[in-house]
Amino acid sequence: MKRRILDLERKIKKRQARIGIIGLGYVGLPLIIRFGDENFKVIGFDIDEEKIKKLNKGESYIKHIQSEKIRRSLRIQVIQAKSSSCL
Repeated sequence: MKRRILDLERKIKKRQARIGIIGLGYVGLPLIIRFGDENFKVIGFDIDEEKIKKLNKGESYIKHIQSEKIRRSLRIQVIQAKSSSCL
């Protein structure tokens, strides 16, 4: 158990941990962008297929989130958006 914790700590420090966010609304979308800004690989899941389509096209559906931030994160491949049906 302790070894797993140390492994996780190492992955976090080296930005090698992969992060999953469930729900891409007013909390989840800013979270995936923020973790992406810190160079973590992030996968966001949501049940709303339209949100997923918009995100994967680089479009924001929340007023205060700029589409350019989403496009940048997609371009450098730090975020992915997936439907919860793929779980």
